[in-house]
Amino acid sequence: MAKVLFVMTGVDHWTLNDGTKHPTGYWAEEFAAPYEALRGAGHEIVVATPGAVVPTVDHGSLAADANGGPAGAEKVAETLRAATELTRPIDLADVRLDDYDAVYYPGGHGPMEDLAVNADSARLLTAALASGKPLGVVCHAPAALLATADADGRSPFAGYRVAAFSNAEETQAGLADKAPWLLQDRLVALGVDYREGEPWAPKIEVDRNLYTGQNPASSAPLAAELLKAL
Repeated sequence: MAKVLFVMTGVDHWTLNDGTKHPTGYWAEEFAAPYEALRGAGHEIVVATPGAVVPTVDHGSLAADANGGPAGAEKVAETLRAATELTRPIDLADVRLDDYDAVYYPGGHGPMEDLAVNADSARLLTAALASGKPLGVVCHAPAALLATADADGRSPFAGYRVAAFSNAEETQAGLADKAPWLLQDRLVALGVDYREGEPWAPKIEVDRNLYTGQNPASSAPLAAELLKAL
């Protein structure tokens, strides 16, 4: 049995370019689909957040239209209710990579607010990449890669193929013109080899031990790839 660390946002909002706070957190499917896949295979999950705060779910991600209908929404909600790991996160600052066999970052807009500038997360990401252990990052969570840049803007993730939430998807979601910055643009500037798929369709990239997905629909396929590596 492997032990997998889920690194999650600790905020409940994303500050827009006019200073208003857009309610958010983590995206339910991006936690639930990998959680079910990994737990179903017998693996242990540990949740870590900045400051060990209990993560907040983006309520929009619990809606029926975000989950293929009412039955899908109830299934995701039930997974979250049953996932006791969400209620007792550890502090990201206390994480020891040696304790885990893999690391996974679910998205939601929350990581754009906190993990994008979190030094503890940056150290963990850098160490995980160098370790060769499977490292999964999906949707908006690749914002956390931005914190790995050094004073000269260099990142260990430069040159890696990366899928992440696209400008087209942010536009279609109605938030591109309100965003202080767009994830696709910042990742390209960081030097990653950004790979874009069709909006909202599953799209994953596997480059060495880095597993990334573009959007919520990519979380289950990404989890399947992580399982193969464990």
